[in-house]
Amino acid sequence: MRAIKTLRRFSQGFFLFLFFYLFLQTESKGYDELGYPVKVFLDFDPLIFLSTLLSSKTVLKLFYLSLIIILITFFLGRVFCGWICPFGTLNNLLSLFKKKEAYRFKRFQMKYYILFFLLSASLFTLQLSGLMDPISLLIRSMTVSIYPAFNYTVRSIFDFLYSLDIRIIREVSEPVYSILKSSILSFEQTFYKQSLFIGSLFILIIGFNFYERRFWCRYLCPLGALLGLFSRYSLLKRTVSESCNSCGVCERNCPSGAINKSKNWLKTECFQCFNCDDLCSQKAVLAGFKREKKEISFNFTRRKVIISLSTGILAVPIVRVNPFSKEEFLNPRLIRPPGSLEEKEFLRRCIRCGECMKVCITNGLQPAFLEGGLEALWTPVLVPKIGYCEYRCTLCGQVCPTGAIKRLSVEEKAKIKIGLAMIDKGRCLPYAHGRPCIVCEEVCPTPKKAIWFERVIVKDRDGRQKELYQPHVDLELCIGCGICEAKCPVIDKPAIYVTSIGESRSKVNQILLP
Repeated sequence: MRAIKTLRRFSQGFFLFLFFYLFLQTESKGYDELGYPVKVFLDFDPLIFLSTLLSSKTVLKLFYLSLIIILITFFLGRVFCGWICPFGTLNNLLSLFKKKEAYRFKRFQMKYYILFFLLSASLFTLQLSGLMDPISLLIRSMTVSIYPAFNYTVRSIFDFLYSLDIRIIREVSEPVYSILKSSILSFEQTFYKQSLFIGSLFILIIGFNFYERRFWCRYLCPLGALLGLFSRYSLLKRTVSESCNSCGVCERNCPSGAINKSKNWLKTECFQCFNCDDLCSQKAVLAGFKREKKEISFNFTRRKVIISLSTGILAVPIVRVNPFSKEEFLNPRLIRPPGSLEEKEFLRRCIRCGECMKVCITNGLQPAFLEGGLEALWTPVLVPKIGYCEYRCTLCGQVCPTGAIKRLSVEEKAKIKIGLAMIDKGRCLPYAHGRPCIVCEEVCPTPKKAIWFERVIVKDRDGRQKELYQPHVDLELCIGCGICEAKCPVIDKPAIYVTSIGESRSKVNQILLP
């Protein structure tokens, strides 16, 4: 079985490399089209498929690819966890630094109760699965924290090397930097709100591997729990012959902790890594399709199952009893990406994966905190002061795995309003200070400018007259892209700003009601 072990390691390495390769490719290449973004992994995710189906009662056709993983699990068990999952592979790599030792046979119900909580909440339209789904968690953490920090670190190192102004260092570092910039570095350095918080959670999760091997996979992963339920009926079995001398080597080396006293085996927790077979000196462990008498399955505690299901149901009213749940009281700064569904339906579908933030070419899409209440945590919002919505960009709709953001053509997007610009006359230079400024009109991208000028004659404090052009916003033409706010020369608090009012997706959030 050594060949199978080698094949497993190759598979883990291949899918981890594929994940990072697709992650790096999930960005603008200078044109409005992507090849194969990292959302491919989400398309094969059964937990996202099931939770989206329950919460929105609809699902994209690509999500049926996840049925392939379910079918494989019915035949072979949790091979996705042991052979494919990139987050599982990362946990496995860090687990190599944990000293191997025998564990007492543990019950792994915690992740199952988390799964029941998430699915019961989804059934009542509260979509929280993306917060703990391993693929979503990995993409979000990489997008918002880990990759920007890596990017910043590498750039800082090369900036320091250039500052030394030593010829030989400069000649060596310049080609190296060019290679990195063309392969693994982002074209522009990105910055995200909550980067420290989300990154710290990620480091904490993978840091648990130094306490116990594959801690996340064993005790917390709801996707692993879902696949564990399916694997109870898998055809592939672990068999132990009478030649087993109970040496315990398989128990100490089991990454999933599924083996106790050599002959006892918890099938729902097995990653099908085949370490036990490879290490057995007696050749007593075999994998096959014959039913094993020592196979163990655990029954869930009825009380805990009821509590976890009830907690998921009770979470719905508790989370939504806040003013932002009322459509007419939406936070004015809750500006969603173009193509976003109506807010309630958007929240039923959005899994907080961060894909749209990764492809935003201006870095304007940021993870929400409490702008829309707890239910909207980490969903994408446009922060124009950080970056505007590029007029001819539709990448966010191309990478959204659940249809929370519809895929639009450039022509369709040009007709979508995500908000409306407002002018603060107390800060605007032509209004408040009698100084000429036409920046907002210059950068406005609509074919017929949504910002127009009124020619006025004003007097300075000495009574001298001068001609100024004071800006106004056309309610019909403004699409709320936010470039005027991003480019306003009053940089601390822009004199023109965008709010969500007037957005196309809402019939209520309008400045002029019919």
